[in-house]
Amino acid sequence: MSARVLLSSPDIGPLEEAFVLRALRSGWVAPAGPDIDEFEREIASRAGTAGAVAVSSGTAALHLALLCVGAAHGRLVIVPTLTFAATANAVVYTGAQPVFTDCDPATGNVDPALLSELLPRLQREGHQVAAVIAVDINGSCADYSRIRPVCEAAGVPLIEDAAQALGSAHAGRPAGSFGRVAIFSFNGNKLITTSGGGMITSDDAALLARCRHLATQAREPVAHYEHRDVGYNYRLSNLLAALGRAQLQRIDGMIARRRRIREQYAKLFAPVDGVRILNDADPDGNCWLTTLVVDPLRTSWTAAELAAYLAERGIETRPMWKPMHRQPVHQGCRAALTGAADGLYESGVTLPSGSALTSDQVDHVIGTITDFLAAR
Repeated sequence: MSARVLLSSPDIGPLEEAFVLRALRSGWVAPAGPDIDEFEREIASRAGTAGAVAVSSGTAALHLALLCVGAAHGRLVIVPTLTFAATANAVVYTGAQPVFTDCDPATGNVDPALLSELLPRLQREGHQVAAVIAVDINGSCADYSRIRPVCEAAGVPLIEDAAQALGSAHAGRPAGSFGRVAIFSFNGNKLITTSGGGMITSDDAALLARCRHLATQAREPVAHYEHRDVGYNYRLSNLLAALGRAQLQRIDGMIARRRRIREQYAKLFAPVDGVRILNDADPDGNCWLTTLVVDPLRTSWTAAELAAYLAERGIETRPMWKPMHRQPVHQGCRAALTGAADGLYESGVTLPSGSALTSDQVDHVIGTITDFLAAR
């Protein structure tokens, strides 16, 4: 097979082409238009929230959400250490300081027990904690049944970073409905994509209105240009919203395809001692990415060795996120650690998981891994 097998490439087809062409021909090519309005309504419906605000990226959504719950200079925001840099970067944008917390090694999501110790301790020390962010790793929701009560008892807003989790659920509730506010990302490698784009969801109408105001340069509703706040050009274009609407119509099939791919990996590794799929017990995740966790003392090979073998044969993989507390840019930030995130970073390898993968590509990956295992 000559073409490189990618981790999670966009899954685009004729429906997307038709939606974008219709939007283009309508003349609504600027960051306003009917597809944006409909996309917001459709995402809010999927998330089970009262409303939504479309923006230019998941990072922009996080930034606005944090501003609207009071993140600012002199305040702290609790952030998972096992996450992409954008989660922590958005905190820094506001002037607040991130405090990193470790994960549950079984899921990669925020460790609720650790959070229940950390949050009250910070408050007892006199710190103002503006928010707690939970990230839904690989499309599996964090344990909100335990996290939400901790935040509520402390009187601290919860922000759900559901960038990876559209279509997932926890305890019968959809991703994007937890906490005071949640965000989604529609980056090119996400479950559905708008090329770049994001969404803020909430039941708090005033918060959503504030986010929308700040996302449109904070322009006051008067004929002349007047601004009482510093705003941002965080709007999503109508063309990209049209792309997202088409993707949303196909989302259930995309999730089913990713789940079938994960099931093939699970079957392949079932007889291999020392290998597990991260959070494989979650029945309600969208299977955005499938990550193997490898114990080299039991397998006699490492995650890095498997990744190198696949790379030599044109198959893209990725390690788990390098924890934020180990990033040079965040040196000196406070962190509550158990070693779980470090362990997943060292032992995790993410395999091609996208719904755009062909059957031949999946067979190629499976066959290549089978050859690797046989050689060891």
